[in-house]
Amino acid sequence: MMPNRTTDILFQLIKSLEKAEKRHFKLYIKRSSGNADLKIIRLFDVLDKMKDYDEAGLIKKMGDVTRPQLANLKAHLYKQLLASLRLLKSSDSLDLQLNEQFDYAHILYKKGLFLQSLRILDRAKEIAKANQKFNFLPQIISLEKRIEGLHITRSMQNRAEQLSVEANEVSRHIDNVARLSNLALKLYSWYIQHGHARNEEDEKDIKAFMREQLPKDAWQQTGFYERLYLYQGFCWYAFIRQDFLQYYRYTQKWVDLFEEQPLMIRVETGHYIKGLHNLLNAHFDLRNYKGFEKTLRRFEKVSHTDRVKEHDNFRIQAFIYINIARINQHFMMGTFKEGLKLVPEIEAKMEEYHLFVDQHRILVLNYKIAMLYFGSGDYNTCIDYLQKIIHEKTDLRYDLQCYARVVHLLAHYELGNDMLMESLSKSVYRFMAKMANLTVVEEAMFKFLRHSFPLSPRQLKPEFEKFLQSIKHLEKSRFETRAFAYLDIISWVESKVYNKPMSVIIHEKYLQSKHK
Repeated sequence: MMPNRTTDILFQLIKSLEKAEKRHFKLYIKRSSGNADLKIIRLFDVLDKMKDYDEAGLIKKMGDVTRPQLANLKAHLYKQLLASLRLLKSSDSLDLQLNEQFDYAHILYKKGLFLQSLRILDRAKEIAKANQKFNFLPQIISLEKRIEGLHITRSMQNRAEQLSVEANEVSRHIDNVARLSNLALKLYSWYIQHGHARNEEDEKDIKAFMREQLPKDAWQQTGFYERLYLYQGFCWYAFIRQDFLQYYRYTQKWVDLFEEQPLMIRVETGHYIKGLHNLLNAHFDLRNYKGFEKTLRRFEKVSHTDRVKEHDNFRIQAFIYINIARINQHFMMGTFKEGLKLVPEIEAKMEEYHLFVDQHRILVLNYKIAMLYFGSGDYNTCIDYLQKIIHEKTDLRYDLQCYARVVHLLAHYELGNDMLMESLSKSVYRFMAKMANLTVVEEAMFKFLRHSFPLSPRQLKPEFEKFLQSIKHLEKSRFETRAFAYLDIISWVESKVYNKPMSVIIHEKYLQSKHK
């Protein structure tokens, strides 16, 4: 699905530039540099035209440049590109604007123009407070203290007292945010390390962890960031415990927080996008068809705003999350063949974004696409996509690696590749057993597959019926939901029992739920 990513940072930066950014860079260099910088323009043009990074080819094309000179030239070009981008992007970024104001205040202070410096600091402080950029305030207050401590400005009576109170307040706020953001990050890390809670024992561990880590005054906090990180922490806590109702409640609170304070959608766009993504996942896990549709429409609307379209990170993030949601919607409705229409655009965009997409997202998309082909009955193409996951050398998402192997086994089963089944089944079982956390459903599935190899199609039907009875009651069990999240095994078995395609079984369930 994607070529190997290059590791050259300058090449990556150049490939991330849009036409307007390239044009601005050329103008910036011509304005700010002399003839010495003509070489970096040449280097820029050569790298811009390259499809993949090739150092030997680069030296050849640069002609009169030696390898040590090239290293210096690349470092210079990288620095100039960042300077040009900083100029171009400053009007679009609050952080850059605040840093710029602080730089101006510092320059004026060094020039001895203390009152002018304080005036700029005062304005920057108001902007930071209005946009809840509290992390920025300590350096402003620190410079104000320095000016007031070293020079008599007579700018305000009781200035020392006011600055002292302000500094303590900001420090307390930053400490609260740090404690709650640490909690959210630690819970996420717990999930990456341990995965979902598999049983009561695991649940006991995560509950103890939460009791120990949750700040005592967490629920008394009213600030935007304190609440944001608190809700994120509880999202992960619920997700680990597979308590999807609580997961839904806290993802909804996360998104509602932005709706209550719409100004923060622009300030923390990344967190808003991530919140919508998690809310869609919660609707998917609970099969909230209407809520899913409504949230997806809202997310699509957000993705068309200038804020998202003009920011590389947000645009790529929104594209991936929205397409994962669209595929999930086809899974819920059983419209797998319809879902295949999404694949060409996803592939084209992932090719375009390949320098900027992390390995984890690629694994998830390959698995989702494989499942579309599985549900459509195209088992050969499904296997092609699963092979990309199985052969990927990574320590990411062991759960996904396992289920890629399970679906790979089922696809060969569907194709009637009986000769492969026994060895494949043993290999998959061994791989999953390494997790030391096979669920009851997974154990039952392997037992059934091993037992059913030698049977004729006529003998198989009652075995499928028995297997269905043994797992159907587990559908509502909280500790078994992992199996159903990766693969709707019950619908697959029902398709064998009732002799209907899996897509028809799922679509019928979807139609029934709409009429409830």
